[in-house]
Amino acid sequence: MLETFHMERSLSHKGCPYDNAVAEATFKIIKTEFVWNETFHTQEELKIKLWDYVNWYNHHRIHSSLGYQTPVQYRKNNLKKFV
Repeated sequence: MLETFHMERSLSHKGCPYDNAVAEATFKIIKTEFVWNETFHTQEELKIKLWDYVNWYNHHRIHSSLGYQTPVQYRKNNLKKFV
């Protein structure tokens, strides 16, 4: 599939997560907040629960790095500066 779209894989060096720190941080949050101690019996159950988690994460979970706002609030407030 990569060849079809003329794309090339980009992998970080083993043991060097800093090449993609944002993705690594996101995966850590998903593992510690969403997946930890959770059992999914079907892919559909996983899909529904992940959708709910992402919705909660974006609309309800405040982030200290965003000035204690949710990602949606932060985006709205910062879009006002440019519009």
